[in-house]
Amino acid sequence: MSRKSGRITGIGAALTSAVFLGLVPIFGKQAINDGFSPLATVALRTSLAAALLLVIVAVFRRSFLYIYPAGLLGCSIAGAINGLGSIFYYLALQRLSVSVGQLLYSLYPIFLMLWLILDRQFPTRLTNVRIAIALLGVILLTATQSARVDWIGVLFMLAASIMYALHLPINQRVLYDIPAPTVTLYTLLAMSAVVVPAYLIFDRQIPSSGTSWSPVIALTLVTFASRLMLFLGIKHLGGIQTGLLGLGELFVTLLVSAIWLHEFLQPTQWIGALLLGSSLILIGFERPGSEQRRTHDGFLGWLRPPEVPPEIPWGPQS
Repeated sequence: MSRKSGRITGIGAALTSAVFLGLVPIFGKQAINDGFSPLATVALRTSLAAALLLVIVAVFRRSFLYIYPAGLLGCSIAGAINGLGSIFYYLALQRLSVSVGQLLYSLYPIFLMLWLILDRQFPTRLTNVRIAIALLGVILLTATQSARVDWIGVLFMLAASIMYALHLPINQRVLYDIPAPTVTLYTLLAMSAVVVPAYLIFDRQIPSSGTSWSPVIALTLVTFASRLMLFLGIKHLGGIQTGLLGLGELFVTLLVSAIWLHEFLQPTQWIGALLLGSSLILIGFERPGSEQRRTHDGFLGWLRPPEVPPEIPWGPQS
């Protein structure tokens, strides 16, 4: 495949991934509205997506099942954090509209910057400007008719965003030596190890016999498909450009929630949404940071193998 053809493929994959990711909160909200509890929704979605990926990898690319202990530890920590964040996400989704919830969740790039500071990757002046713009956007987004704002839902969604942001630099460290499908598989399995017990211990609600499983099945499929398209986009474009194109999920969510769920933002909230979107889009003008994955600096410096095995089934950085 030529460089130009590969770039076109990568752009198409990244945009397709954004469409699927934008549908995740739609189907999640629909499942909750149809009678599934938030814990049941997140447990079913995560475990079914993990099982589907495990079957495909075991049948077609068994070499991707290999992972060294340090990598497994990193995936386990990232998956546990993201699993807990997913619980907060679906609890918040029960209390908030899809549009407001997803806009708050999309603050994770800002929180990611803060985690990277702790990992000794310091922000630029532009990053500080973007944080200020994003905070103003959040104020406008939540200040309209403040008496009606569910602040517990807001706090839950912000907690989900913070935890999602934290799991990204952990997986970034692991991805230096391990292919993305392997990292995603073990991260999803670790997430399942958190969300399924949470459902069995704290919930155990079973939907009535007449409840439609279509939203849960659709949620599982779009989660799985978005991961596959994300890998293809990163392969041809790299993580930064793929993530930038992935911001399109915000607009997919807003459009579909208005058409399907009849959830509309008020004018002041649209201004907040535009400010938030502007803050995220400005990430494309950030200067690339220096490579930190192989250093011992930062609070994640320990997350590396003492020596990468010389012969591994999938090859280094494959």
